[in-house]
Amino acid sequence: MTDDTGLPASFEMAWGIRDRPRKGPRRGLSLEQIVDAGIRVANAEGIGGVSMSRVANELGTSAMSLYRYVAAKDELLWLMIDGAFGQVEFEVPVEGTWRERLEEWAAIELRAYRQFPWVVRIPVSGAPIMPNQLRFMEWGLRALGDTKLAEGEKLSVILLLTSFTRSFALLSGDLAAAFEAGDPLARAAAGYGRLIKTLTTVEEFPALHAVVDSGVFEDDEFDGLDSDFHFGLERILDGVAALVALRE
Repeated sequence: MTDDTGLPASFEMAWGIRDRPRKGPRRGLSLEQIVDAGIRVANAEGIGGVSMSRVANELGTSAMSLYRYVAAKDELLWLMIDGAFGQVEFEVPVEGTWRERLEEWAAIELRAYRQFPWVVRIPVSGAPIMPNQLRFMEWGLRALGDTKLAEGEKLSVILLLTSFTRSFALLSGDLAAAFEAGDPLARAAAGYGRLIKTLTTVEEFPALHAVVDSGVFEDDEFDGLDSDFHFGLERILDGVAALVALRE
């Protein structure tokens, strides 16, 4: 079975289809310990602080001990993403309409990205293949199970929602960091509106001035843009609903 996957040995260990190394200087070490240590480092120092030597130091061992389990840093990052999703506490939505289940599914994904903000800093280099990632995809696909969408369309819906949620988490995370750092534009939205009016004229930017005049920028409290997330999510699901109705 392991000869057919084509996956790195560490991935096969995560799936439980390959035994951990039986020999080595650190007999008590495990893949789970390595992944958990990587997550702790990323939580404390950001993804830039993660290296094989830093994770080894977190475990009180050498980097060479880690390489018996994980062949490269990129493998470790993928394992850490899956480990992070495995630590997110939630219940799979089974009641309600397909739309209500997908709303909850997207909210859970956003919560995961906010709990582990370094995840969205790791470039996407392939389709999800790890246990917790595939379980999460499975739950999203099941949410669409009572629709007449084609299987490929269901997968495209999940990809669309994930792309939106991931991009939103990255944007809102950057803004939250700027707010915490005291950036004047992030901390004072009202000041942003005044600045726009100072730099531009209503004749040249009538649509932008209309937005400023509506009072959108008057709230100087940063709320994580939750209302914007739900607005975007609802519009995406409106489009999906149109497709579902068409198929039915």
